[in-house]
Amino acid sequence: MPEALPDLFHADGVLFDLDGVLTPTAEVHMRAWKAVFDDVFARWGITAPYTDADYYDYVDGKKRYDGVASLMRSRNVELPWGDVDDEPTAETVCGIGNRKNAAFAASLRAQGIAPYPGSLALVESLHAVGIPLGVVSSSKNAEEVLGAAGLRSFFRIVVDGVVAERDGLASKPAADMFAAGAAALGVDPARAVAVEDATSGAASAAAAGFATVVGVDRGAGADALRAAGATVVVDDLDVFLPASRNDIPETA
Repeated sequence: MPEALPDLFHADGVLFDLDGVLTPTAEVHMRAWKAVFDDVFARWGITAPYTDADYYDYVDGKKRYDGVASLMRSRNVELPWGDVDDEPTAETVCGIGNRKNAAFAASLRAQGIAPYPGSLALVESLHAVGIPLGVVSSSKNAEEVLGAAGLRSFFRIVVDGVVAERDGLASKPAADMFAAGAAALGVDPARAVAVEDATSGAASAAAAGFATVVGVDRGAGADALRAAGATVVVDDLDVFLPASRNDIPETA
């Protein structure tokens, strides 16, 4: 029997993760992380290769520097944290994170980014009927990505890595970022919806009290998303669109 889907068109608000949910930037992030960690592992003589599984287990959904520290710790390497202004060449957590960000930014500017068609269609439909929408992303590049993808105007608030650093919000899977997103949007998590593709993000939303956590399986795995707190898992957000536009309510 198909999994019952929540009605997003009658939610008090919907908060979306960005990378892997709204845009395929997760793929760009993955390539940038691999290039950086392959180089770092070679420098440090780490023989266990960096894999896609490492991305999902240690990096996906977390703030950049937390991801670096978590991944290196998995190889029994403790690096000095350094400073956010460290040069990309620095052998510190911040230096490696800044190296990755430079690789990501160069790729984004060279190739651009387009939203997932199903995600764009859902966002447009929800926005058209006045459902409050927001973005909760660990990325410090969220505003640039949203702008490049032509999505920024749909969202009332963005809680991203820049906001998290400014306000001292703990990285996903802690509740902080989704709790802050709900507060900024002015909605009760119990009456709102969170949409995530990362296990750390699903756990964050669940911990923040979201009764409905939609997991979008772009590679993390449906079982892993459910174990982390997703209440429903889908392959694409177009499944939430009504059968016809006549079925979309005129007012939220």
